Amino acid sequence: MSDYLIDDGETHEDRLFTFSIPGRHARGRVVRLDRVLDEVLSAHDYPPAITHLLAEALVVATLVGGLLKQDDGQLTMQAQTKGGIIKLLVCDYKAGAVRGYVDFDRERLADVGANPGLTTLFGEGYLAVTFDMKGKDGRYQGVVPLEGENLAQACESYFAQSEQVPTLIRVAVRSGAEGCSAAGLLVQHLPDGEEGRERLHVRLDHPEWEHVAVMAGSIRHEELLDEALTMEALVWRLFHEEDEVRIEQGAQLTRGCRCSVEHYESVLGRFPEAERAEMRDESGNILVDCAFCSRQFAIAL
Repeated sequence: MSDYLIDDGETHEDRLFTFSIPGRHARGRVVRLDRVLDEVLSAHDYPPAITHLLAEALVVATLVGGLLKQDDGQLTMQAQTKGGIIKLLVCDYKAGAVRGYVDFDRERLADVGANPGLTTLFGEGYLAVTFDMKGKDGRYQGVVPLEGENLAQACESYFAQSEQVPTLIRVAVRSGAEGCSAAGLLVQHLPDGEEGRERLHVRLDHPEWEHVAVMAGSIRHEELLDEALTMEALVWRLFHEEDEVRIEQGAQLTRGCRCSVEHYESVLGRFPEAERAEMRDESGNILVDCAFCSRQFAIAL
């Protein structure tokens, strides 16, 4: 019999859920963003195409960031181009706090229709995924081309190329007059890790992974976004035939802009006085704009 959490009647918006399938050496993350997503998007007047893109990016960043074992570790996902409509897309995740921002050419975007693809938006762009960890793990980064139909596929390529870990990511986004909601599912095959035995993560055609990928790939966008369907019920639908499925509540999600006067004072304090003097305006303040939350700080330093 499968082992899973009892449905408590909540749909669990803005909370990350983790699950594992021991018999298949697989793990996963599932999330549904609601209020937090609206808070991030409200910082700027994004047109529909950018709203959809940033919502997808925030879901992907949350799913991948949720793989971190350290509470103080940070995942940063950054997409850039040379001459693309999108100049910069950046999202990060740290201990349940998520934030994101898109810098784009509004005039060029207006000329490409309502649903531009990745190539149209990014051209020959690339996706950089960076993990900042404490201690011996340190900081490491993988970079892959922005190819495929969406950011989820580009991030799958990151895991395949940079970490050789079979990964499936599905994201659904819905926006309208009442706001925007988004949800996603990530499933990975784990290495066996025992000395002298084949490491499962180099076998993209391993039968265990093929089975899990087929089951996870059957998820529909409508199911991911269904407010009446709990996270436990969603995982149960996909993997109810397994001998054991372990599901746990993960981090409660919040809008994670970390800007503050104290933070910027600390950053600016690292500059030589001569450089800070050049930054000051007529009133003696250094004005700092936060792109993530669209606030301006006057720093008297």
